[in-house]
Order: sequence, then structure tokens, then C-alpha cells
Amino acid sequence: MTITVRPGSTVMFTGDSITDCQRLESEDGLGFGYPLRIAGEWGLRHPDRPVTWLNTGVGGHRVSDLEARWQSDVLDARPDVVSILVGANDMGWHTLDPQGRVIPVEEFDAGYGRLLAPLADAGTQLILVEPFLLPIHGVVEAGGGGVLIGEKERTQWRTDLDPKIQAVRRLAREYGAQLLAADGMFAELAATSGPEHWSADGIHPTPAGHAALAAAWLRLVA
Repeated sequence: MTITVRPGSTVMFTGDSITDCQRLESEDGLGFGYPLRIAGEWGLRHPDRPVTWLNTGVGGHRVSDLEARWQSDVLDARPDVVSILVGANDMGWHTLDPQGRVIPVEEFDAGYGRLLAPLADAGTQLILVEPFLLPIHGVVEAGGGGVLIGEKERTQWRTDLDPKIQAVRRLAREYGAQLLAADGMFAELAATSGPEHWSADGIHPTPAGHAALAAAWLRLVA
């Protein structure tokens, strides 16, 4: 079912650093990534359909972190549409951080479901953006500094991430949410132009990557 954004709707983006994208440093609070691009393109296409756009993404957050702030940051705003992108920090790469651990897929699935249940009960329209990983080897920010990552680490991360992507797909079906299949989208894009065009580290999008997410998101919305 297509998401319907009516005049006067409130649309909220939430998740981790990919959504956050320095929102606290931006004038409108939307950051400098795909939420800003979506809001801008929507305003260009639909000047007669004003929308309130909100961003509550926080860099480094996992599903459990979203749960801890869900009432105050999301539910209390009573948004009409909620778009969620989370999972990169639930992936095995955070074992590089002394404070981190590998999150079992069962824990990820259950926690994510607890985020969705009250929204579904309230009739909120949902867009779930599946987490993604591009095959790039290089430096990734982890534990407060840059860490050099090779083929072995990327393979381990992919093994950990794939079941969590499947969990997001299943949850989208269960809760009647629109799914933005970002991992598959980026795999197709990277096959023709190379992954570095879309993400410098395999996790955080480049400007082109954010534009791709925004375009895919807007295709889900009427």
C-alpha cells in the first residue's frame, strides 16, 4: 500500500547517523542527508501540500537506543508517517568498539517490533528502510577513531547483517509497512558505477547515496 502524505501531515525520520547527518548543526533540524533531500524535493513538487518534517536520528544508535527514547522522541510527536533506518550499529562492526557487542538477530527483531507496535496501533503509516552494506575496504569510524577494515571483516559483517535485513523485511510485512529495499538498491547501483560512488566507507552514504535513498523513498509516497 502506498504511503499517503496529506497537506498538514507530520513526517518523522528516525534512526542512526545515516539519518541524523548533523541535524543539530542544520538550520531546519533535518541535517544534510536524505531527509533534507526528501523535504526539498517534496516542496518543489507539491507547493500546495505543506508538510511538517522532523528528524530524530542520533548517530551511533541501535534498536535498543531507539527504544529508550521512543516515547519522547517519536510517539509524543504523534506523527502521521514514521520512516525508520536502523541496523548498521546492531551489526558486528561495533565489536571494534570496546563498549560494543554483537547483537543477536532475535534481540534485534524483538526490539524493532516493540518500536513498531504502538505506531501500528495508532494507525501511523510506516516506512522501513533496510540497513545496507557496500563492499568497500578502508577506514570506518568506530570506537572514537578510524579503523582499517579488510575483506575478512566485511565478510563477517555481511554474515551478521543479512539475517537482520531479513528481519526488517519480515517486520514490514507483519506491520503493513512500506519497505525501502536499500541493500538491494545499492548493490545494483554499485554493480554499474562502483561502490565508492555511493558510500565512502560502505555504511555512510555519499551525497549521491543520500540522493538515491531520497529518490527511492519518494517513489513509495503518494
